[in-house]
Amino acid sequence: MTVERVSITDKAKAVVDQLRDKHGELVFHQSGGCCDGSAPMCFEEGDFMIGSRDLCLGNIHGCDFYMASDQFEYYKNMHIMIDVSEGRGSSFSLEIPLGLRFMAVSRIFTDEELAEVLPPVES
Repeated sequence: MTVERVSITDKAKAVVDQLRDKHGELVFHQSGGCCDGSAPMCFEEGDFMIGSRDLCLGNIHGCDFYMASDQFEYYKNMHIMIDVSEGRGSSFSLEIPLGLRFMAVSRIFTDEELAEVLPPVES
């Protein structure tokens, strides 16, 4: 059995559906930058340049999820669940005008999960 690196809550899926209806296909990216740069951000596909050092950790609700490779070093042993909360971040992520903010909730993989986790894919 393979273990996914990233998942998404039902509440966050509903926001993704709302954003997809308005903006079309979407992509998530989480960098290791300052300020809100370490939070997951949602963009219209093609509006954010995926870099050669970005890794695709999986697909959540029809959206590829990328992370900067240096940030991945901190998350390589963790499962990431994307959730959403009320509040306004200061980034360009598409949910901001809705008064919402995507967030990454992480936990350490168990030894059993780590043995079965899918490797990231280089972009």
